[in-house]
Amino acid sequence: MTKKIIGFMCAILTLTSISIKNVNAAKYIEYPVVVGEVDNFKPELPENDAQSAYLCDYNSGTVVYAKNENERRPIASMTKIMLLLLAFEKEANGEFSLDENIKVSSNASGMGGSQVFLEADKEYIAEELIKSIIVASANDSSVAIAERLFGSESVAVHEMNKRAEKLGLKNTLFSNCTGLMKPTQYSSAKDVAKMLSELIKYEKYFNYSKIYLEDFSHGDRVTQMTNTNKLVRFYNGCDGGKTGFTNEAGFCLAATAKRGATRLISVVIGEKDSKKRFADVSKLFDYGFDNYSSKCVLATDCNDYQVEVKKGKSDYTDAVPENNIYLFGLNNTKENVRIVFEPDEICAPIKKGDTVGTFTVYNNDIKIGEYNAVSGLEIERAGFSDYLNNIAVA
Repeated sequence: MTKKIIGFMCAILTLTSISIKNVNAAKYIEYPVVVGEVDNFKPELPENDAQSAYLCDYNSGTVVYAKNENERRPIASMTKIMLLLLAFEKEANGEFSLDENIKVSSNASGMGGSQVFLEADKEYIAEELIKSIIVASANDSSVAIAERLFGSESVAVHEMNKRAEKLGLKNTLFSNCTGLMKPTQYSSAKDVAKMLSELIKYEKYFNYSKIYLEDFSHGDRVTQMTNTNKLVRFYNGCDGGKTGFTNEAGFCLAATAKRGATRLISVVIGEKDSKKRFADVSKLFDYGFDNYSSKCVLATDCNDYQVEVKKGKSDYTDAVPENNIYLFGLNNTKENVRIVFEPDEICAPIKKGDTVGTFTVYNNDIKIGEYNAVSGLEIERAGFSDYLNNIAVA
């Protein structure tokens, strides 16, 4: 396969500024600006046998490596990433509790493929079902959760497709919630990476994704679960992901690993055997960590910026970014980060998290991006008594 090095420049924070050529070959990304002093340095691209492969930075979304990343392929049990995302979203919104009991239907208990052998008409704790999906890729638990969240698997699939559309996944279509083969079900390496990136925003996910061995209790018996993602045990920094396999999809893996401030997402689809998927994802991670790194340039707990608040009980509120802002790029590059804060005109009352201005980040005088600044405090509107107190103090 011909590999074409398109260009080499420092990484930035947004996907929108990335330009990629030769979509059917592994490639470097081309950045719009040169940042740093790394003349003629070109990291050697890792070889892999996957039909599709993808590596990106989690914090910025910057693509580091891509091979047939938009090609539609069956993804087997990586389908469950979307189901898990919907479950954790509903849990965060109070529509679903990990502590509740779920009665398993005969439809769920009768699922084939990977399973924990749930018993029909028996109740199980929701947390245990979620855990078995993440650790053991349990098809029976997947259908049980889908039926609890949406009433039926068919409705769950509809909601999975709606969520995919909302995420902008143009090469994804679901026909079931397990990943068992259907001709009308497919995704792409890039879309799977996006799904996993959304899922790992929920910290509770990591309570289960790092488990390697655990028993699933049925009360009177147990089913031993072994994490299908072997990298959580054997790759330094890997703390989550999802495997998949069908004859049509081949061996697949989406995984995430973190070292220091750098978190990477890697996906391979269509590998020839199980060992190869783990080896190739490990090589992609090595390539990313050896050559690139993230640096937080503005954190959500900073207290360096304030905005004047009119008609409030307090005259000022802290301005913080909605999320930590990272600079991602090649190692050993020269950085000169400058942050410009532009406050809005704010009148009380304001809630914590309300937009109060804009942060613009520059590196070596090149604009990296604009980010919402939000209030770090809640400021109530001042009443008549507050004005009297201010007059008295004055």
